[in-house]
Amino acid sequence: MLADEIKKFFRGEVLSDVATREKYSEDASIFKILPELVAFPKDVSDIKSLVKFVTQKKKNDKKISISARSAGTDMTGGSLTESIVLEFSKYFNHVKEVKQEKDGGFAITEPGVYYRDFEKETLRLGLLYPPYPASRELCAIGGIVSNNSAGEKSLSYGEAKDFVMELKMVLSDGNEYTFKPLSEDDLKKKLKSKGLEGKIYKGLWALIKKNEKLIKSVEPKVSKNSSGYFLWNVWNGHTFDITKLLVGSQGTLGIVTEAKLRLVRTKNHSRLVVIFLKDLKPMGEIVNTILGFKPETLECYDDKTLKLALKFMPGLIKSLIAKKQNLFKLFIQFLPDIWILLTFGFPKIVLLAEFTGDDENRVVNNSKLLMRKIESQGYKARMTRSKDEGEKYWTIRRESFNLLRQKIKNRHTAPFIDDVIVDPKYMAEFLPRLNELVSKYKELTYTIAGHAGDGNFHIIPLADFKDPNLKNIIEKLSGEVYDLVKEYGGSITAEHNDGLVRTPYLNKIYPPKVIKLFEETKNFFDPLNIFNPGKKVKGDLNYALSKIKKE
Repeated sequence: MLADEIKKFFRGEVLSDVATREKYSEDASIFKILPELVAFPKDVSDIKSLVKFVTQKKKNDKKISISARSAGTDMTGGSLTESIVLEFSKYFNHVKEVKQEKDGGFAITEPGVYYRDFEKETLRLGLLYPPYPASRELCAIGGIVSNNSAGEKSLSYGEAKDFVMELKMVLSDGNEYTFKPLSEDDLKKKLKSKGLEGKIYKGLWALIKKNEKLIKSVEPKVSKNSSGYFLWNVWNGHTFDITKLLVGSQGTLGIVTEAKLRLVRTKNHSRLVVIFLKDLKPMGEIVNTILGFKPETLECYDDKTLKLALKFMPGLIKSLIAKKQNLFKLFIQFLPDIWILLTFGFPKIVLLAEFTGDDENRVVNNSKLLMRKIESQGYKARMTRSKDEGEKYWTIRRESFNLLRQKIKNRHTAPFIDDVIVDPKYMAEFLPRLNELVSKYKELTYTIAGHAGDGNFHIIPLADFKDPNLKNIIEKLSGEVYDLVKEYGGSITAEHNDGLVRTPYLNKIYPPKVIKLFEETKNFFDPLNIFNPGKKVKGDLNYALSKIKKE
């Protein structure tokens, strides 16, 4: 047995029992794939030995491969495999260093560290890792780096790739390498390197220089993107930075063993301006108005989400109480919103613009200026008086779908078109058309929420996995939505990456020649295709549809 062979040289655990395989057969996606075994590496030498072993076995076993996994919160099937799962959360879970510097700081961490634990360490020094994903209570650093994650604060700070300073990775030759930004002189030295490292630098440099114009032209014209390989980010004319390619590569180019991450200072004060719109038509104009005031975040949720919040209010209140909020204060805080609904009517969409800073007066003044501007245009807005008061809006934004999932029987979360992004200026046109497409499928229950400042929307339907028509719905609706995204020059995934569910659709936004460049890039790093095959390149839609959960 494969597990017995690996146990001979592997210091960590190697498990192939049914219970373990079942546990790692699912993530947060619609798929279920039973692995052959799960390996828990104790150190880098375990990873090196396993890679060399798999490389050797590949000669006779074409299906053998390695898929890295940390928290298992991926929504695309990104860590699922029929072969070897390499699990990092058990032993690779140490924050090695957190250091303050003049304008922020940095941290050195292993990939299996949960973000919630990582954040505790950074906050002790008043520092924060800005990608700040919505799943931060559940996800791990390895997944954040692997997916190029971005969350509420990405409007101001950017994506995960913008905060990765260095990466240590084990590549397909079984050796560990360090990747970081290189000057042109440093690049020249790397181009003279022997072995796999030299081949990668030579190959990438030649590919990028030869196709520079094409590569730059196909970069999605949006603020966030997790689709494809980010070839357009590697060379900016004076710095060659392979970390910009490795971040977001979803474990297909190598295995991350350590990351050095840039941190920013936390801010002491915040206020939330809540804007209620009864019509989507002015949304593009209003979003541009809001962005002119430079909020740290600009989020939104639709009328379906708000109706769910009202329907399942006891559950929301319970969630807020769990965050140490006082019940009487909660009641008082909800009164203005009840009054708005009674006098203004039910909004089509709610916008949340958060201002932060160290100067409380400036934060409050900026919030008031925005609120007055919005109200002068004839729209309804209010400003929260405290961070606690703003929490109820964030809870509605984050928790309503979870409540829906819990309350509706025989329906399960089915994220397959959940993460599209277009330029915010198109939102007034794009959102109604998106709604129209999804609402055609009566078999689905769904809400829309997202990062309005980026034009990034999450559509996560609930579906009956026993419905014999579900595969057809997924295939047809995905194609329709991605055609719409292409029409507006957006990306089919802003933050959640390609995985099994979107890799087959990359040809919707990238021409065949660019798809070929992605395949060449994969081949530079992983010529035997041992790392997480079927993701980012050579996706198989029929295979993916055949692996949808049955219940």
